[in-house]
Parts: sequence; C-alpha cells; structure tokens
Amino acid sequence: MRKNSNKNKRINGEVQKVISEAIRYSKDPRISPFTSVMDVEVAPDLKTCKVWVTVMGNDEDRLRTAEGLKSAAGYIRSTVAKQLNMRYTPELRFIMDDSIEYAINMSKIIDEVTAKDNEARAARGEDIETESDDFVDEDSFEEEE
Repeated sequence: MRKNSNKNKRINGEVQKVISEAIRYSKDPRISPFTSVMDVEVAPDLKTCKVWVTVMGNDEDRLRTAEGLKSAAGYIRSTVAKQLNMRYTPELRFIMDDSIEYAINMSKIIDEVTAKDNEARAARGEDIETESDDFVDEDSFEEEE
C-alpha cells in the first residue's frame, strides 16, 4: 500500500475519528477537554501511527495533556483495536501541533501592522481603504428588462 493511496487516506480518517472519540471519553484528568486531533498518519505497514494533537490553553495545559496522552496510549490503542478491524493495531505516537496557535499569533501581528499603517495614512491625510475594490455588491445592480 502506498503512502498516499485512497485506502491509506480512508484508514487515516477512521483512525482519527476513533482516537478523537477515545480522547474525548478518557477519564484521565490530565488530558485537557480542549484537546483536538488535527491529523493522523498511519504507516503503510500499519505498525505505527503519528497523531498530531493541539491543545488550547497555556504551556502547563499542553505539558499535562502530553503526559496524560502518553499514559493513555494503551487505552486509546485498545479502543482502536476494538472498533477497527485492522491487520495490526498501530503503535501510537502523539505529537503536539502548534499550528493553530501560530496562525492566531500571525493574524494578530498582521492586524497590528495594518492598524499602524492605517494610523500613519490617517496622519498623512490619505484615504484609508477598508474594503477591496474588487468587491461588487449584487444589490446595487438593477436587472435590465
């Protein structure tokens, strides 16, 4: 089975669903309720699985959740084995994913730069464009008969 085959994509999707549910219903108090499984990559031989997880919160929440997931890996793996009929049950490796937090920080930086640019333009007396010139309001056109 190739890495990007349709079969492998379906397996990744199903494993992601099962792992997400298992994390949601795990009783480990260290695992944050704001934990999301972002992506899953099952190896073509079905022996290993990388699970990218994101946790909304501070660094302490992330560390506790990482410890909790490492501790609950056996339970989550057994849940995958029970719910999915696979030749092998993959060994799970959890990886903390900071892409959402990175995107939020980048968005804040862009907003700050835009605000400073708008202030500088206003100070110089230039017009500040808030909407794109490419936007066309469909209601402003009347139908010709």
